[in-house]
Amino acid sequence: MSANSKNSAPVEAGSQARVSRPRLPPLKALLAFEAAARLGSFSLGADELGVTPSAVSHQIQQLEDFLGVRLFLRHAGRAALTSAGQTYAKEVERALGIIQGATNLVAPQSQRGPLVVASSPSFAAKWLQPRLAAFLGVHPDLKIRLSTLSDRDDIETGRFDIAIAYGVRPETRKQVEPLLTERLRPLCSPALALAMGLKVPGDLTRTTLIHSVNALTWPEYLAKIGEAGLRPSNELWLDRSTMAIDAAVSGLGVVLESELLAADELRDGRLIAPFGDDSFTVETPTYYLVKARGQRGGAQASAFEAWLRAAIETANLAP
Repeated sequence: MSANSKNSAPVEAGSQARVSRPRLPPLKALLAFEAAARLGSFSLGADELGVTPSAVSHQIQQLEDFLGVRLFLRHAGRAALTSAGQTYAKEVERALGIIQGATNLVAPQSQRGPLVVASSPSFAAKWLQPRLAAFLGVHPDLKIRLSTLSDRDDIETGRFDIAIAYGVRPETRKQVEPLLTERLRPLCSPALALAMGLKVPGDLTRTTLIHSVNALTWPEYLAKIGEAGLRPSNELWLDRSTMAIDAAVSGLGVVLESELLAADELRDGRLIAPFGDDSFTVETPTYYLVKARGQRGGAQASAFEAWLRAAIETANLAP
């Protein structure tokens, strides 16, 4: 017998490599919490799960007892996530997304829920949602769940079948394809254009520039059209294109925005392009189609993608 063998501690039968598993919170409570946090309501979460609101409340109370922290603040029949609840909701959603992705990868046929489409918030609100009725009219048996992407990490960890990502091409292991090229130009209300006498880009010195989160900033745009040194009379920053477009319609200033997202406002005359020359329009590929690995709704997802691409082509927005 070697010295090492002689001096080694004996190993009991069945105990080799035994590691105690960390204690995990109850799954039902996690699902109730995730649904209520995502939908912003105990009642809506209960409807999705097919239980009563009191059952959801009970499950969340059980989870709070397990964690030892408050996840929701309850007052007068309303509930709002605490700071800890917001952090936990984001991490739980990512964890469930990983589980769903693994399930879809090995057994896509087992998933029979609605087709989950994720999108950047402004594209979802301004373009996609108003057109879903047309898609559902052709595919009445197909159910859609539309969600929004809160940040770039959602592309990798979010739960979706198809996502419409905005900005630079996502770095992900999922399948990514170009979807459309965006046309951006200055837009404003007709009344503002008339009052300010907006005829050439140099006239922007008399206006407020409205900034939104898009693929091209005002400084970048002005540099592209040879007006890098231009200084406006004022500036306004908004974190959603929907807000920026509404601000421009209200006459608060000139927004640099997508013809795609402002299509309705341009069509009905609430917004105009004060500088009509196409040389003041900048095109950039900014929307990408992302497909989940092990895509569960093969035929349904294919039908949605075909409809989406056709709708974009009809609107003359294809790359």
